[in-house]
Parts: sequence; structure tokens; C-alpha cells
Amino acid sequence: MTTAHELGLGLTGEHTALADSVRGFAARHLGADVLRAAVDADRESLPPFWGALGAQGLLGLHVPEEHGGAGAGLLELAVVLEALGRAAQPGPLLPTTLASALLVASTAKVRGDLLPGLADGSTTAAVGLAEPLTATAGPDGVTVTGSTTGVLGGAVADVLVLPARIDDGLRWVVLDRADLDVRERDSLDVIRRSALVATREPVPVPEDRVLRDLSAERVRSIAAVVLGAEAVGVASWCTTTAAEYAKVRVQFGRPIGQFQGVKHKCAAMGVELERARASVWDAARALDAGDDTADFAAAVAAVVAPDAAVRCGADCVQVLGGIGFTWEHDAHLYYRRALTLRGLLGGSAQWSAEVARHALRGDARRVRIDLPDGAEAIREAVRGELAAIAALGPDEQLVALGDGGWVQPHLPRPHGRGADPLEQVVISEELKHAGIPLPELLMGGWAVPPIVAFGTEEQKQRVVVPTLRGEVVWCQLFSEPGAGSDLASLTTRATRVEGGWKVNGQKIWTTVAQFSDWAMLIARTDPDAPKHEGITYFILDMSTPGITVRPLREATGSQLFNEVFLDDVFIPDNCVVGEPGQGWTVARATLSSERVALGRGNASYPTLADLLEFVDGRDLDATALHRVGEFACENHVLDLLGARTVLKQLSGVDVSTTSSVGKLLSMRFGQQIAEFCVAQLGVAGVVAVAGEPSDRWMDQVVACRAMTIYGGTTEVQLNVIGERMLGLPRDAA
Repeated sequence: MTTAHELGLGLTGEHTALADSVRGFAARHLGADVLRAAVDADRESLPPFWGALGAQGLLGLHVPEEHGGAGAGLLELAVVLEALGRAAQPGPLLPTTLASALLVASTAKVRGDLLPGLADGSTTAAVGLAEPLTATAGPDGVTVTGSTTGVLGGAVADVLVLPARIDDGLRWVVLDRADLDVRERDSLDVIRRSALVATREPVPVPEDRVLRDLSAERVRSIAAVVLGAEAVGVASWCTTTAAEYAKVRVQFGRPIGQFQGVKHKCAAMGVELERARASVWDAARALDAGDDTADFAAAVAAVVAPDAAVRCGADCVQVLGGIGFTWEHDAHLYYRRALTLRGLLGGSAQWSAEVARHALRGDARRVRIDLPDGAEAIREAVRGELAAIAALGPDEQLVALGDGGWVQPHLPRPHGRGADPLEQVVISEELKHAGIPLPELLMGGWAVPPIVAFGTEEQKQRVVVPTLRGEVVWCQLFSEPGAGSDLASLTTRATRVEGGWKVNGQKIWTTVAQFSDWAMLIARTDPDAPKHEGITYFILDMSTPGITVRPLREATGSQLFNEVFLDDVFIPDNCVVGEPGQGWTVARATLSSERVALGRGNASYPTLADLLEFVDGRDLDATALHRVGEFACENHVLDLLGARTVLKQLSGVDVSTTSSVGKLLSMRFGQQIAEFCVAQLGVAGVVAVAGEPSDRWMDQVVACRAMTIYGGTTEVQLNVIGERMLGLPRDAA
């Protein structure tokens, strides 16, 4: 059975079927004997399954039909390479498909001669990405001399696509093996080796074998997708292997996956895997579409995917322990491959600097969601209804939005529109198009869904309708001094009295309680019931006698949080939501509605735009430029994870783990930006200095510490990812 983290970078049904087919191919042809035979071989040779790869059409999936391929694109090739990357396949699959991908992207005449053979496997190829040959111009082409190293699969290649310095620019030329001296070199990857390639004498290259229309940047971009896709496969195998071992390896009487240190390490691997998948998926889509920002997307993939594979490889060995450091276990083979893929692409520092330069020029890529059929019919109807609302005044708009179900359209009518994921996306887009702002519900956005699901009609009229109109401010009385993330440990008591309940207890970390009209409250009504039972969910009028709100001064000096004391507070029976004792079920509905996850972040915390504004005009050294590039990559990956979450929802896929990954990464993003800016300011980051944004960043760096605490700490999120995504055992009771 395929687990959530093994689904692959492709999101459509066709991509899932393709990945399943390739995994089946790997199971039939890439057993342990094939892998170990490649490890033990004195020299690299074609693997026994090479002919089957061609017969299955996997070598030419991305090659146009007129040249013997299937006419798909780089995205489909990436799906294949990820699936086979999980098997650490030997042989020249990767360099051959990279060579054919470069020829597909070029208009050089040689493509017609070579692509059919590359597609059916009768011709093998290799691509050089390191130092270029030297070329001199001639009447019918160029003549090349010199050598280049790190040519993956060069020893078994029939043709080689190598870089050459031509007219002070870098271009790639197609050479025959017979014209070159190819020597296999000792390689970190002991399954698939690299070679040193040199000319024995000057080699003439006809003009039709010079890929002049492919810039160095575009060659590198295509390589980033092809090598990055295999890196995703490596990361996937490492993540699965570590998690499966952590489930069964017992130490101190418990499976090691129950130890938080191991669970968090595995969860971090799962996060890296999702980041890598998202980046390669987008880069492949961008190149297939011929998007102007394709090179930016590819540079992001080149930063994210290889590094993710290396981290997952290292952590896999760590989780496996001693067995992972044996020659007989495959873990070191995947670690070696991850390091090799990263090295062949040139390392992440140069790529992140390139991303930074793109971002500073303002030519980053906008993430778009390609909606399925049926979206335009929905759009036409929605646009017509919103046109009438747009013509209203501000106050009338709020009433129309709330009463029309536009504020939370996923809710059933009349409070929502019963909108499925596709309609929710369209509504969001059309609200922006019409320039209609929604009311800011704050905690009210969490209060409405459980009341709609479990509340009475009277409760819905009393609090849901005005909330959706933006007339009511809510707070959430859940956390207690002894029950933060572990809400089932709450001790606030509600005792049955005539006509209702008397509540006593203390709540803490309650945002905007001092300004709230109503509160969501959970309290224990049956102290003898098991931990998650005997809890009741109430709505509480904050003007009720017995409520004392004391603002808490935060590290920033502001007072947004509060502690709330409840002393014999009477709550009538008509404020119980659901049945007494079912409060845990109702409370969970606060966070588990069918709403599509649109947008991310919190506008009060630093964004990439804030960072770019900060560094504009500053003299950044190489280290700082590298870090800016990493921030730009992370910002793009966060947008991609959001888009992939929505696309999965549109396909009816459970997105709980994907959204947890996005939340975890978002929590630390603004925090890290603030820390970077303060560090760059030096003295001005800790002391107000005229002409510098000192006050802002001194405030932000402290305020951002809350980002990894509220709404479930980073550690809780890692537990969720480890348990739900990877199936690791829950903590011991």
C-alpha cells in the first residue's frame, strides 16, 4: 500500500497511474541482485533491464511522437525519474534522458538523427555540466579541444553532449564516443559512475551538432529538473526506509519512532521530501509551458531538491544506526547518490545566488492553479452575483456577504454556499477580481463551523449570522496553564445547576479576550469520564458576571494575550453546542472543516517583500546573497505547497499532512527573516540608529518568536507530521 508521502510529485490521475506503473517496473527488474551487481562491477556497463526501459517507452516519454517518443513533457519524465530514483537504478537512464531533453529543447538538425535511438534505447548518451571544452570557429562549424570531468555515464555513452566555450559564450556540442578519450573515474556513486572525457586531437563539430539556440542557463535549468527529479526519488526512499525502521526497531522497551528525537528527525525528512517534490513539479511545469520564469523555477528546484536528498540520506543513516553504516545496507548507496546529484549540479550556493538575483530583479514566478473543466461555468455565475454586491456601500456589502454565504462558502446553506473545493477557489478569485473585501473574522472564523455543524437553529441565528456579517468579535477559551497543546488535560469545571451550568477555572493565552463579545469555551463536565470524554463545548457571552480578563504583557511589550478567570460563571443550557460530554468532538470541528486552504501567513509578520525592500541598495556579501536566495526559494515553495494542497483537494485527496507541512514551514519563515535582518543591521539591529529601520526590526525579531508557538508549537507539528504522514507510533501514554 502506498502511503501519503509516497504518492509522488505528479498530482493528476494520469501521473499517479504512471508512477504506479514505473514502481511496478522497478519491482520486476531492479531487485537487490541487480543493484549489488552494479556495485561490485569493475566497470560500468548497460544494466540487464536497459532493453525493457526502451520497450516500455520510459526513455522517450518526453520525446515528440515524430521522433519516436510519446510526446509528453518534462513533468512526465520527472514522474518516471522520481519513481525509478527510489530504486537507485544503475545504468545511463538519467544522462540519456537528459541528453534527449536538451535535444528536444533545441532546433539543431542533429535532433532528428539522434532522438529516435535515444527514445528506444538503441543509443545511449551522456551530458557534461562541468568545465567546458575550448572551441575555435571554422567555416562549417567549430573545432573543439580539451577535457571535462564528471560526465555521468560517459563510459557507456554512444554520444556525448558537452559544454564548449564558443565566441565567449557557453554552448553544448554533440560528439561521438569514437572521437573522444573516455576514462571512467573513481566516483562517490558506486552504482553509476562518472568519467573524464578528453579530445585526443582537435575534433571538428559540424554546425548542425552545435546547440546554439540553448543558453547555458536553459541547459542548467533542464538539468536541474532531470537531476532534481531523481533526487526526489532518493529522498523518498530514505524517508520511507527510516520511518519503517523506526516503527519496528525496539530500544528500552519501545519502538524508536516513539522517541521524540527520532520522530522529529523522520518528520523533518518528510518535510524535506514535500519541499523537493513541490519545487521540481513546478520547474517541470514551467519548462513544459515555456514560461518566462522557468529558469527561476528551475533554480529553486536546484537549491531545494538536491539538498533535501542529501539531508534525507544523512538522516536515514542516522536513524538506522549501526546497520545503516554497513556496506551491505543500501542506505549509504542512496546517500552517495544524493551527494553526487548535488555535486554534478554545482552545489546549492551558486543556485541560491541566482535565485536571489531573480528575486531582486522582480522576475520571480507567480504560482497559478490550473482549474479543471467546469470552472468557467461556475465563474460566470459567481461573477454575476458578486457584481450586485460590489455596487453596494461598505455596510450593505458586509450584510450581503454574510447573508449570502460568501464569507465561509464551504459551509452548508444558508450560512455558506455548500461550495465544493472548485467553487471555493473560484469564489476566492472572483472576490479579489471584484475588489470586495471580506470581513476579518479573527477567531470568529473558528467559532462558526462547529456551531453550524452541532448548534441549534436559535444559536445559529443568535451568533452565526452576526459573526458572518463581521459584527461580533470572538475569543477562544481553550488553553489553560496546565493544558496548552494537550487540551484534553483541561481542569476548568462546569457543574450542572438549574437551567444551566456554573463554570469555574482559568484560561490563558486568550487572544483579544479584552475586546471580545463571545467566546468558545470547553470545560470538563464529567470528571470521572476518560480524558477525552466528559468535556462540553459552550458559547459564552463575555459580558456575563464572574468573568475577569487580565491582559498579559508579552515579550514585545504589547497586550494581545490575556488570562481569563471564571468564578461561578453561569452559562444557560441554550449555550451548550452539541450534547453535554461531546465537547471534544465539537472542538475538533473548529479546525477540521472542509475549507480549501487558500492563502498563507500572517500580514503582521515579515514577508519576502519586506526582506527584498530591506536588502534593496545594500551591499550584500556572498553569504548574505546566498541566504536571500534561500528565503526566496522558501517563499516560492510555500506558495507551491499551498497550490498543491488545493489541487489535491480538487481531486478529493486527503490534504491533512500536506497542509501540516505548509504550516510548519510558514511558522518559521517570518521568524528567520527577522533574525537575518537584525543580524545584517549589526549595531543598528539592537540600538536605534538614524537612517536605519532599527525600531521595526527590533520589534519584529522579538514578536516573531510567537510564530513557532501559537496554534500548536513546532514540536507538536512535527509530531503530527511524523504520526500522520509517516505512520510513526504515537507517544507512550
